Amino acid sequence: MKQRYYSLDVFRGATVALMIMVNNPGTWAHMFAPLKHAGWHGCSPTDLVFPFFLFAVGNAMSFVIPRLQEAGDAVFWKKVIKRTVLIFAIGLFLNWAPFVQWDGDTLGLKHWVNPNNPEKGIRILGVLQRIALAYCFASILAYYFKEKALIWISAFILLAYWAICAFAGQAGDPYSLAGWFGTPIDIQLLGVAHIYKGEGVPFDPEGLMSTLPTIVQVVFGYLAGTYIKKQGQVDWLWSKVPESKEPHFKLLSGLFVTGFILVVLAWIWSLGFPINKKIWTSSYVLYTTGLGIMTIGGMIWFVEVQGVKNGLTKFFDVFGKNPLFIFVLSGVLPRLVGLIRIPDGVGDDGTVLYTNAFTWFYTTICKPLPGPPEIGSFFYSLCFLALMWGICYYLDKKKIYVKV
Repeated sequence: MKQRYYSLDVFRGATVALMIMVNNPGTWAHMFAPLKHAGWHGCSPTDLVFPFFLFAVGNAMSFVIPRLQEAGDAVFWKKVIKRTVLIFAIGLFLNWAPFVQWDGDTLGLKHWVNPNNPEKGIRILGVLQRIALAYCFASILAYYFKEKALIWISAFILLAYWAICAFAGQAGDPYSLAGWFGTPIDIQLLGVAHIYKGEGVPFDPEGLMSTLPTIVQVVFGYLAGTYIKKQGQVDWLWSKVPESKEPHFKLLSGLFVTGFILVVLAWIWSLGFPINKKIWTSSYVLYTTGLGIMTIGGMIWFVEVQGVKNGLTKFFDVFGKNPLFIFVLSGVLPRLVGLIRIPDGVGDDGTVLYTNAFTWFYTTICKPLPGPPEIGSFFYSLCFLALMWGICYYLDKKKIYVKV
């Protein structure tokens, strides 16, 4: 891989690592506050992870789209459609896997729709499905429109989404869980059986309508990558001894100022359209994009300009080499391990109790650690992350990179 992509690898790898860590606590009942999503309105550190990854997707697109434009429409459409379908299908596979589950002492199939409860079934949407859709539409926009047009189109999408949320939602409280306009549309198009119910009611945080502003998130990442390239510093910026500090000062100051402006605009907009990840509000797009731009600017400064490459950058780098594979594995592996049940005593009613290797590790090794229960839960997350890193490191050593 070219040296100039190292910062992007580190940035993307860090987001994947954080995704894995927050999705795999020892117990959901005990997590440190920064590792939890905001209850509804607001933005915790964990709420930055997904939009940062979408931003990285757009950033990578800025290096790919020009080559596709040279290759022509046929090549572009073939690549984009193939990637979109594959990523979406992998996301659906992740929701369905491992296709069987324990029901008491019986191992049965996971049905598309539960025959005993028609309101339960396999969720259609999810993180990868959102990435697929956002990537698809952002690629089309980036391929056919110039940068200035993309800015106007993005502004229109964000303003239109605000207007739709405000006027199509429940009068008096359009941005609430009950009042958001997108849920009835998801239920109508997807069916209640295939919608996430983690909020206690059918509501999908990766729903169809809230996917619209995520397209802008990817487009902003593309524009940031294009800005870096257009400064004309891509070739020398990653060299060890740049001839002058003025060009990279212009590049990085532009990134930091732009990021700061977006954050301020987001704060102002949030007075009327709250920052909210679960319905992916327009103010949330500006806020997370602004922070993402400043973060990637900081990484360029430290990693590329200052040449800071140490164990921490290498740790995240290997995650960035196989982001899709390791994210999917981190979701599938606990479920596969959960199918291998180990007898763990007898309950008060005489029934046999079971555990599995991961649960045993948490309850035996992590949970007894001194301090609040969040310590043990967090330690389990770190151990699981280390396991995933070991797999990524092995793949990197063998030059095995799983791509779609």
